[in-house]
Amino acid sequence: MDLYKKNALSVNVGVRLRALREERKISIRGLARKSSLSANALSMIERGKTSPSVSTLYKLADALGLPITTFFGEEVEKNSVVFLKSDERTRVPFPRGTWEGLGGEHFVGHVEPFVLTLESGANSGLHTIVHTGHEFVFCLRGQLEYQVEDKYYLLEPGDSLMFSARLRHRWRNTGGTVTNALFLLSGFAEGERPSHMHLTKGKKSDESKESESGSE
Repeated sequence: MDLYKKNALSVNVGVRLRALREERKISIRGLARKSSLSANALSMIERGKTSPSVSTLYKLADALGLPITTFFGEEVEKNSVVFLKSDERTRVPFPRGTWEGLGGEHFVGHVEPFVLTLESGANSGLHTIVHTGHEFVFCLRGQLEYQVEDKYYLLEPGDSLMFSARLRHRWRNTGGTVTNALFLLSGFAEGERPSHMHLTKGKKSDESKESESGSE
């Protein structure tokens, strides 16, 4: 299915990293200390001599206090009508999955549609997610277990779930195959990008499931 290709779009992460670092007046050595990476490695990334791994991008994002998606594009002009071809979508890889934006970053309203492609065992992390607005999830392929507060919902193809995003929630792919799910986040606060909270750092799913409560 071409719609769900998992290759990330080619972007110049090095140029973006340098701009973000200089914007914050942080030297390469300073960023190296904050990220626990070598100054030589950072220099090579910024000069386009090497491509950073996803784990390296997470270290850099944490060191700069930014979401990982910041590396994959500049601020864009907002429009009241957005038409996006499939090959124009921003694709951001993360452990066991890919995030694909569906144009929310170009739209004037507070709405974020995106598709997650999740390998078996992929999950949203150890801790639950809470943000403003509302969340809608539609399972396209595979299965997705969603926890909202203390209740669990198993979504299979054609199933949907909608809830207030102020409720504690998280998800994981409990099946043995790849899952594709469409998300729509809306009504969130000005300046908030709740879709970033769904980009996992790859916590193990068994830890994620049992860390808060064993009650189902």
